[in-house]
Amino acid sequence: MSRVVTVRRTAAALVTAALLVPLAACGNDDAKKDGAEKPGGSVPKANLTVLAASSLTDVFKKAAAVYEKDHPGTKVNFSFAGSQELAAQVREGSPADALVTADTKTMDSLSKADHGRPTVIAKNRLVIATGEGNPKKIASLKDLTDSKLKVVLAAAEVPVGRYSKQVLDAQKLKVKAVSQEPNVRAVLSKVEMGEADAGLVYTTDAATAPKKVDAIDIPDAQNAIASYPAATLKTSEHAKAAEAFVKWLSSPEAQKILQDAGFQKP
Repeated sequence: MSRVVTVRRTAAALVTAALLVPLAACGNDDAKKDGAEKPGGSVPKANLTVLAASSLTDVFKKAAAVYEKDHPGTKVNFSFAGSQELAAQVREGSPADALVTADTKTMDSLSKADHGRPTVIAKNRLVIATGEGNPKKIASLKDLTDSKLKVVLAAAEVPVGRYSKQVLDAQKLKVKAVSQEPNVRAVLSKVEMGEADAGLVYTTDAATAPKKVDAIDIPDAQNAIASYPAATLKTSEHAKAAEAFVKWLSSPEAQKILQDAGFQKP
């Protein structure tokens, strides 16, 4: 009789084990879904602060919404300004996790002790922004030399101001600006409000105000290409999360968002 009980117990144990195997497998799959294999699962939760060039204002807000959805628990906050101003903030030790400038020169001006290795995430080019309908009939860079026009440019220390000077100097054109602005959005704003007849801005900035400004193309041979490097900051208190966000900016998902906004491939 005891032998029969033993056999029954053994059979029951085998059946139980067989049932537990698929359950264990399911448990592992669920763990993967909730962990590293789930979007953002391997990225520590954090409240990130990213210093970013003014020309990235609209597109980065869209990118952040997508990133936060895919990485629950992570919040991306931006501080937008001219790249030179952002670099000054880094030098002064302002708390932040990552930096994205509108040129490599500004990024390179910082000490390597300030940031990680930069990666170019996008490129841009200049256009002439005019009032809606181009009332002054501006067609080329040369037209900007007309003393009757009110032209606004960014200051020379600002990336877009430096690019503007580069393209004008290359064509040996002298443009007397009625004002020199601290960032590209300030240039665009002057044209939008009718305080200037024209200004040099990035393609992507003009695209944010299609009902207020017209964008006059500048031929490639006369244009300048802006590069946008991104890097983590050594002062970050969320190093892994910051690294994950900067790396994501080069992903197909982020690149589509940037290129849909008019930015060029890196």
